Amino acid sequence: MIDALLSAGAFGLAVLLVFVAVACVVGVTAQKATEFMSFYQSKFTASAELELGDMFIFTDPSRLFWLNLLALILIPLLVHALFALWVITGLVFVVLLIVPGMIWAKLRNKRFRQLESQLPDAFMMLSSSLQAGASLNMAFQDLVRQSPKPISQEFGLLVKRMQLGMSLDDGLIELERRVPVQSFVMASSAIRISREVGGNLVETINSIADTLRRKHTMEGKIDSLTAQGRAQGTFMALVPIALALILSVFEPESMQQLYTTRMGLMVLTVMIIMQIMGFVFIRKITSIDS
Repeated sequence: MIDALLSAGAFGLAVLLVFVAVACVVGVTAQKATEFMSFYQSKFTASAELELGDMFIFTDPSRLFWLNLLALILIPLLVHALFALWVITGLVFVVLLIVPGMIWAKLRNKRFRQLESQLPDAFMMLSSSLQAGASLNMAFQDLVRQSPKPISQEFGLLVKRMQLGMSLDDGLIELERRVPVQSFVMASSAIRISREVGGNLVETINSIADTLRRKHTMEGKIDSLTAQGRAQGTFMALVPIALALILSVFEPESMQQLYTTRMGLMVLTVMIIMQIMGFVFIRKITSIDS
């Protein structure tokens, strides 16, 4: 009887110790997860607010964070339910972590391309205002009122800084940092040099507008000629991925060897590296610096 009680007591103590250990592990894990979640939320919201604010897109960063968190949970679960492989699930999770940065970069580049296409008309409008007898400050104000976004937003910042006492040269230099577009940097430098040496500013701005228009036309022709190559590169990069997904659905046992065996993972790694290299090489070939 005593031996049974001692055995029961030892078993109960062991269960209690295991329970306490598991509770400690769960508590520490939950604390670390909470700290990571708080850190990730602060970094994400700060990055989203800064990036979107620079593009004059004003939205609630916390709402974007919860949408991103929902995607981080649901998409890996869906991928794991489809493939049942932690390697692929982890890879998808890592990719989703860097997707927001890729989206900000794509939006920024799209805004820069749109702004660059508006530069010739903007400088032509600036030249017309100067020829009509307006001062340079008034010409910039007319440009802001009559131009579409996003160029009106960027020059609007320049006008506001000039109204607060900043010189035009300093304002243009700061705008060059905000808009690191080659065409705008060239035009801004020409205006500052013309003002410094005392040249004909109207003639300089007319020359800038004509040069930018010719440059934009040439770039459009180059993009049209290389569009087929870029489309073929994208298509060739997506075909193996689509084929792998289709075969994973219809022939899961055969494709399982590619994801679970050592040789299959080595082959898959080589395939992914070659696909990325091929896509990058095609983009480099079809990307002509005009």
